[in-house]
Amino acid sequence: MHRFILPILMIFCVTRFAFAQDSNLAWEKAGNLSLNLTRSQFDNYVQGGEDAFAWQTGLSFQFTKKNKLYNLSHSGKLGYGKSKIGDQGARKTVDEIKLESVYTQQLTSIVNPFISATGETQFAAGYDYSNGKTERSNFFDPAFFRESIGLNYNPSDLFKARLGFSSKQTITSDHAKPFADDRATSKIEKTRIEYGLESVIDLKKKMTKTSKIVSKLEIFSNLHRIDETDVRWDMEITAEFTQYIDFTMNMQLLYDKTISSKRQIKEMIGVGLSYNLF
Repeated sequence: MHRFILPILMIFCVTRFAFAQDSNLAWEKAGNLSLNLTRSQFDNYVQGGEDAFAWQTGLSFQFTKKNKLYNLSHSGKLGYGKSKIGDQGARKTVDEIKLESVYTQQLTSIVNPFISATGETQFAAGYDYSNGKTERSNFFDPAFFRESIGLNYNPSDLFKARLGFSSKQTITSDHAKPFADDRATSKIEKTRIEYGLESVIDLKKKMTKTSKIVSKLEIFSNLHRIDETDVRWDMEITAEFTQYIDFTMNMQLLYDKTISSKRQIKEMIGVGLSYNLF
């Protein structure tokens, strides 16, 4: 139970600091719900092909409180999807839970101190199909938490960056390898704690009236070796065809030497339904 204390405490502090100053200030809200569907079917098709069906749903949101004294932001990104090709069983294609809270004390117009807490995990089990069906991960197995304190640079709504001292926890249960286990020891560690520096760069830009690009680059270094620097780059381009139909292109680049010595890439392109919640 002790491994959950630091993440819970930091999230509580981020929220409590703002509420202590102004509990009556209204939240600024933004949220989007999306659904993409793809289906193909073949009957006596000479050129060949297999029936396929794929679906993916996503939810993104942000709640912000801000005044001359502080800025508090809670944001999240949830996604889940599956595909089925031919006689194969349905396989997961997207699975993501990511939540972030950032509290910034407004001392100057551009550079200000902040504290933040971030959590990541997934909804369901993930499998390796290269040799049968082997479970590789599951809900909260692993889960990643980061807590940081430092300086926030926010010159405009287009660009913001923050740099701070950080603690990162990797929590597992049945899948300690390769996420949390220290290969240098004979004991299997289910929890991994690292200390270092965290840098986060956010970019949001409207390319046209109906299209935008959102980019988030997160870097965590435990300061041991340059190749042990964790990198996560998430970039998404969206374009509105109509009020409820969007085109979306998303790319994620991940590097974490503890998990894999090679970089990981995930790409998704889709057209589907989109609804702004607020």
